[in-house]
Amino acid sequence: MYTVAILGASGAVGQELIKVLEERDFPVGELRLLASPRSAGRKIPFRGQEITVQVVCPEAFEGVDIGLFSAGGSVSAEWAPVAAKAGAIVVDNTSQFRMDEDVPLIVPEVNGDVLHERPPRGIIANPNCSTIQMVHALDPLHRRYGLKRVVVATYQSVSGKGTKAMTELTEQSRKLLAGEKDIVCEEFPHQIAFNMLPHIDKFTDSGYTKEELKMVNETKKILRSDSIRVSATCVRVPVYRGHSEAVNAEFEKPVDIGEVKRLLSQTPNVVVQDDPENNVYPLATEADGRDETFVGRIRKDISNPDGTGLDMWVVSDNLRKGAALNAVQVAEVLVKNKVVTPRSAKT
Repeated sequence: MYTVAILGASGAVGQELIKVLEERDFPVGELRLLASPRSAGRKIPFRGQEITVQVVCPEAFEGVDIGLFSAGGSVSAEWAPVAAKAGAIVVDNTSQFRMDEDVPLIVPEVNGDVLHERPPRGIIANPNCSTIQMVHALDPLHRRYGLKRVVVATYQSVSGKGTKAMTELTEQSRKLLAGEKDIVCEEFPHQIAFNMLPHIDKFTDSGYTKEELKMVNETKKILRSDSIRVSATCVRVPVYRGHSEAVNAEFEKPVDIGEVKRLLSQTPNVVVQDDPENNVYPLATEADGRDETFVGRIRKDISNPDGTGLDMWVVSDNLRKGAALNAVQVAEVLVKNKVVTPRSAKT
């Protein structure tokens, strides 16, 4: 049994991490819930017990085997090295370490095979939520046809920005439906209710946002190919949970739609929902709370004369596969491959 620490336990992803650990019966001997002083003292249920949230400090990582971090990049930058030095392996859900050469960036179904020994710095990075679901669907096609280029437009739910953003959507919607005009925008630069914002994270000098560049760079690293060209437009939409993506992919070889559907159907944790004549295609509302990546609207790109282009619609719960589930799956691979072994966990 393992001693597991969750840093950022009171946040949306932290709460989901706790649920996923319990649902998947991860071999937790002791669970330590860590957060800032603001959340300290809060009690959170786990396996029929109430666990008190502690203030993060160096002593909190003594004897910890696995650390699951989701408390912001600056927090991870400070505490991940501390936890790793104490002997833990950290699975970090922020962007802090993702592009570091000596930090693996992992989607278990895609490149979990690299987790056969302790990473050099004791840190493993969880990719961006929108990247995870896209590469999950693209990987089997890349292996078969050779991916050349991806153009993606994302439609990302407000939960990707946290619980305050979800509350803001609720409050704005309530006021607008009641005919009230005093709309407060704190989490987003504009009204998010009944609106769409082509703006996630900060804009860079390139004109792309940091969120969009994450998808560009992380895709290449995870699929282990610097030659893949990626362009992304990331949009925030008034949906609580579940990110949706319109993916246009170009390959080295012509694609066969029947084979594409078979390859995706055979990919672990990918579900093909593709019967448009009967209105069957992935929906964010149906992905809510689910662990799978859903793929539909699979069709050849009619603008591509040589048959190497493909369009598809990809949906997943950003708090599950896009964050908490992926992190726990990484921990499961570490346990399975005996990369991490219990040190001081309760049995």
